[in-house]
Amino acid sequence: MGLVAEFQIYCDALPLVSVANAVPDASIVCSLQYNHGRRPLFLATVTGSSEQAVERALTDAYDVQEWTRIGTAGDTRRYQAVPALSFEEQLGGQIDDLSGLEALATADAIIERITVTADGWEQMGWFADRAAFTEFSSFWQRNADFGLERLTRDAEPKPPGNGLTDRQLEALRTAYEMGYFEIPRRASLDAVAKELDISASSLSERLRRAQTQLIQETVATLWPPLPEAEKQ
Repeated sequence: MGLVAEFQIYCDALPLVSVANAVPDASIVCSLQYNHGRRPLFLATVTGSSEQAVERALTDAYDVQEWTRIGTAGDTRRYQAVPALSFEEQLGGQIDDLSGLEALATADAIIERITVTADGWEQMGWFADRAAFTEFSSFWQRNADFGLERLTRDAEPKPPGNGLTDRQLEALRTAYEMGYFEIPRRASLDAVAKELDISASSLSERLRRAQTQLIQETVATLWPPLPEAEKQ
């Protein structure tokens, strides 16, 4: 059995915290793309506040070298941000144990959600066992303020993506970033298929399977069964 933890790291030197301070009425959820070396790119999903205020905050942020808006849906916008600093450069003034920071990248854990706040990061993650969580939490207790909100036991963690295959994830992300899901659509099925170098019919099937999987894993599990009379 693994552990599911929800916690807050209070450290205003963490990436994008200055952006959260500049737009306190916005919700900022980010993820890291670790395949970009010592300066992993950030994908930030921002809901609320004005487009102008959010993008001005990204432009003014000392830890953002450049940013690109890659999708919009209602009042939610998605950005890719290139960091101006490595984690070691960004946190070096507040954290003495930089080798310990690097070790966290190989911890037996999956951080599924990072919400950026005005004073740090709120995170939810899966940890293989108590030792893995203790290693993680002890580091932040030594180097910043750490607040544990919830720690529960659960089944072994699933890989990120709610059971989607790599191809389904790629199709959903490409379609989203190109504006296929926007109203009105900014990209056709054929355009997205061409970007992925597959046929439109293959893309359509891939998207349907991905959407069905997401509904089964998220929305459907929350709904009570319909009475038999309503199903007919």
